[in-house]
Amino acid sequence: MDKEINKFHALQLFTDTFAAETVHLTNKQIGIYIRLLCFAWTKNTKPFKTEAAYRICQCIDDNCKIEVDNVLEEFFKRFDGKDSWYHKRLLAEYDYLTAKYKRKSAAGTKGAQMRYNKGTSGEDTVLANSKTIAPIPIPKPKPNNNIYDPQFEKIWNLLEVRRGSKFKAHEIFNKVDGNIGLTIEEIAKIYNKQILGVEDKFVPHFSTWLHQRRWENEETRDEGISIRAKMEKLGYDFRYREDSFDYFKKDGKEYKIDRYDKDHIIQKV
Repeated sequence: MDKEINKFHALQLFTDTFAAETVHLTNKQIGIYIRLLCFAWTKNTKPFKTEAAYRICQCIDDNCKIEVDNVLEEFFKRFDGKDSWYHKRLLAEYDYLTAKYKRKSAAGTKGAQMRYNKGTSGEDTVLANSKTIAPIPIPKPKPNNNIYDPQFEKIWNLLEVRRGSKFKAHEIFNKVDGNIGLTIEEIAKIYNKQILGVEDKFVPHFSTWLHQRRWENEETRDEGISIRAKMEKLGYDFRYREDSFDYFKKDGKEYKIDRYDKDHIIQKV
């Protein structure tokens, strides 16, 4: 005996056909029709009594029962001429799905049996049975996804502040490395010294620092401090440092001085 198929919880609704067949119905009649369709589907399309239809449509007066009777007469069929109803199209859809899932189940059973027979045939014992000892998998080595060479990784880790793109900094480092003439430690020391006391948001990106060859201006750090002291003696208030400029304010006006300019010309902002 075939195993009974469980309920299909989803009902496919062909909207074009449904709309065309119910265009003459009132909203109330459409609601009754949908309730009866859903009720029949949950019963696996088995015939149901008229009283059950009244109950599922929550009829409390004769007018509602008349509406239900009209929908039943138009869209449902009597079973063996008795007071039982079924929907022809729902029944066909249910039979189609039942046959479809039975075929899939049979194919799955057949495939499992073939795999079992293959495993116990003698030569191929990979899928023999539950007692077969599975081979221990050999782990594959993970590829090295580190795109940065050791020299750059070393200098990057020595930086006290790492601003900007690491990828871009690595690209520029490879271009200028042969022309720097300093060790990794010396480069990092100069960079860390030049950004000492500078607010994080004004610290230059390491890629910019390399591109502008600022390691050649190591002495400008102390010189910049003396410039600031001189400006403060002249009544200028130090505001902040950005790139190569120190910014000051005096009498409501803002000024800047390029620390790398030997003449230290005061410029209006």
